[in-house]
Amino acid sequence: MSRDLFEETLDSDAVYDGVLLKVKRDRVRLPDGKESVREYITHPGAVVVIAFLPNGNLLLERQFRYPLGRTFIEMPAGKIDSGEEALACARRELLEETGYEAENWREIATIHPCIGYSNESLIYFLAENLSFSEKNLDEEEFIEHMELPLASALDLLRYGEITDVKTVVGLFWAEKIARGEWK
Repeated sequence: MSRDLFEETLDSDAVYDGVLLKVKRDRVRLPDGKESVREYITHPGAVVVIAFLPNGNLLLERQFRYPLGRTFIEMPAGKIDSGEEALACARRELLEETGYEAENWREIATIHPCIGYSNESLIYFLAENLSFSEKNLDEEEFIEHMELPLASALDLLRYGEITDVKTVVGLFWAEKIARGEWK
């Protein structure tokens, strides 16, 4: 990290402590010695699963998202529980949300979707050789799973029907993997 861009935390206050999100307000010393305030959301992190079915199609889901008041097409994903390993979370979320288990798993990448106001990390996993077991949604989840050829999912992205950032990033990774361009 370049020391000339570093901001030193002088003090930190918890502004809000919710079920999922926590909001903090920190006073910082800027690289030029002046002080400023940084407000941000802390998030436990989440996983995203790029799930390829044996027929080559992608396993996606439809879910209503309250903040935007509409249903979105998304890749299976979920919050990492305290003390939970990311791969264990990915396996759990895929099974809970879709009813599928994967024989092969590989960690792909970590992204930071909201660097201006959150410390959230999304860890991507590739899941292959899927087989259906049993769907086991959390009590407050209502999710429909669907399968699409990668080309069809990319068309939905192109025409603005897939707008969820974790899925957009995942589709670009899936395309590179399917073409053999990225391992």
